[in-house]
Formats: sequence, structure tokens, C-alpha cells
Amino acid sequence: MTMTEAATNQNVNPAANTQTNRGPQPPVQSLDFILDVPLKLTVELGRSRMAVREILQLAQGSVVELTKFAGEPLEVLVNDKLIARGEVVVVNEKFGIRLTDIISPVERIEQLK
Repeated sequence: MTMTEAATNQNVNPAANTQTNRGPQPPVQSLDFILDVPLKLTVELGRSRMAVREILQLAQGSVVELTKFAGEPLEVLVNDKLIARGEVVVVNEKFGIRLTDIISPVERIEQLK
């Protein structure tokens, strides 16, 4: 067998050369770099629609009726996207919210569309 035939007949194991077969690999990235990014969290008590005339007539002591009923779960929004619902609690003389329902990741992704 000539040297050329020997080089042609060599068995190459593809599994042994997987690094070179796939080309350059992107570095594995961690999400740690975004963990300290501040986001706006809002708890929505309710909404109301008013005409400009009604808004101009508002004074101290005015009552604005909201769309939500007393005891109805409040919506928790992150960057204006719904992520959870919960109920009002008092923590150290401040209002807080106890989460009662977390929106599934699938539903959160749907909101982005």
C-alpha cells in the first residue's frame, strides 16, 4: 500500500473530533448579569374613566369610584405587564400584597406578543 492509499484509508472517528466539527462554540452565558436590573413593580387598586370636566372638579375629600370591588384580587404588574394577583396586607404599618396567584410563564410570554 502506498502512502497516499494509507492516508485515504484511515478511519476517522467523528465523535473524537466533535469540537472541531461544530466550529467555534459560543460561551455559556449566565443570567447573573441582569439580576440587579431595577424594574418597576406596580400594584393596581383599580381604574376609572373620567371626563376632563370631572377631573377639574376634583377637590380634597372627593371620592373616585374604581372598577374593582372590595375584596377582589389586586393586579401586580412588572413594567406594566401582569405577573400576579394578590390581596392587601399590612406589614409594619405599611401596605403590602400577599400573592395569591402567579401568572404562568406561558401566559407571560403571550403578553409580550
